[in-house]
Amino acid sequence: MAASEMRLIPLSNLREHHDHSYHQLVIGLDGLAEFEIEGQGGEIRPLTGCIVPADHVHYYAGIGENRQLILDLPDDAPYLTGHHRELKRLFERPRFFTLDTRLRGYLEFMLAEVNDYQQAPGDLLAATFLACLNTRIEEPMSALSTSGRQLDLVALNRFIDANLGQRLSVADLARQSHLSEQHFSERFRVLTGLSPYQYLLRRRLEEARQLLGTSELSLSQIADRCGFANQSALSHAFRKHLGFPPSALRKS
Repeated sequence: MAASEMRLIPLSNLREHHDHSYHQLVIGLDGLAEFEIEGQGGEIRPLTGCIVPADHVHYYAGIGENRQLILDLPDDAPYLTGHHRELKRLFERPRFFTLDTRLRGYLEFMLAEVNDYQQAPGDLLAATFLACLNTRIEEPMSALSTSGRQLDLVALNRFIDANLGQRLSVADLARQSHLSEQHFSERFRVLTGLSPYQYLLRRRLEEARQLLGTSELSLSQIADRCGFANQSALSHAFRKHLGFPPSALRKS
């Protein structure tokens, strides 16, 4: 994706899912919508929203008549680079939020600019909005040092492997470590260099590769055992992250 994009659109009432290579900010303007991102579900009402990090599969559906503001942001967007690079932390994990009175006023100003000039807001307007949102939902990094609890990656791997065929969320992993989702996600990224979602996907792909080379299970059965929604989702993940289809690993 070459540039950021701002859209004001309704969401279909049909439940759909996908992932994309850019970050996304969704804010409800009218009506209702439902989102599920990496096992975290939430309802989007007017002046509430969610953050969808890049490469996170998310399910979504509008409920009746609705209208959403959607801001698509590639990782190298002006709002996330240079002096604004610290704002990338907003997209380290999925989040749901509610706009306070001041941010609602700023949002109204941004929308008025879009309506008056029929174009997306300038970099400064968008960067200011993201910066204000960041200060409201970010937990200070100093909180990481207030708890001496360490992650036991060996125990986590045992739990993941034993439940690989289930829908695992960050909340499930955080409970195993007796940490909040926020603290768990931050500690996990420091320990592994990956988000919990990326790590889970890697474990699923590794197990699928093993089964493809050593078993006679069908692609559908392997997808089910490894926690993919279906055979199509397995094939999509292989092509996107490994560069080849699952069938390439089948013995001839």
